[in-house]
Amino acid sequence: MRRVFVDPESPQRDAIQEAAKWILNGGLVALPTDTLYGLAADPFSAAAIGRVFAAKGRAAERALPLIAADAAQVAGHLGRLSPVGQQLAATFWPGPLTLLVAAPRALAADVTGGTGKVGVRVPADRVARAICAEARQPITATSANVSGQPATADPDEVERTIGSRLDLLIDTGMTPGGAPSTIVDVTGAEAALVRGGAISWEAIQACLHNALVPPRAR
Repeated sequence: MRRVFVDPESPQRDAIQEAAKWILNGGLVALPTDTLYGLAADPFSAAAIGRVFAAKGRAAERALPLIAADAAQVAGHLGRLSPVGQQLAATFWPGPLTLLVAAPRALAADVTGGTGKVGVRVPADRVARAICAEARQPITATSANVSGQPATADPDEVERTIGSRLDLLIDTGMTPGGAPSTIVDVTGAEAALVRGGAISWEAIQACLHNALVPPRAR
């Protein structure tokens, strides 16, 4: 595994390019997000997704979340967001809000965990967004840890636990940690809370109420 130290405020162009190249060629990259370190791979490659599950030591029965450079990249590769999704994205992206959308057929089957849906967000982390932009597509961002063990904000812990299974570790130091992203299903006409997290359901409701789009729960 190669470990590259990157300035989180002004990431080196060559490091971003190297990360994107590994991902697009089926590699496995650990990278920072605005919460914890994540495992980045090409979600359109079944072989790459197989490496993600192997690195984490778990069976492919749970869906893998994705991150993207911006809302336009999400629309271009996963499909246009619903009106509810567009409103939430405009309000909370970049940030810790994962939107559950219908999975396109081009995605590797194991990304969805058999649900037919996939979660995606635009993280409030400059390095993660830059890698997505360089790759020109969304990438996976499941937590960079062995299944059953705590997710980590520490790149040293990433290297210690799964470094031998990685091609590249993008090290920007400790990430902010904190609560996981809130997950909201926007595949229907109304929003549905799937998992509470960093953004409160009350804030989600207020956003939709202000846009005159009624959420499912009040």
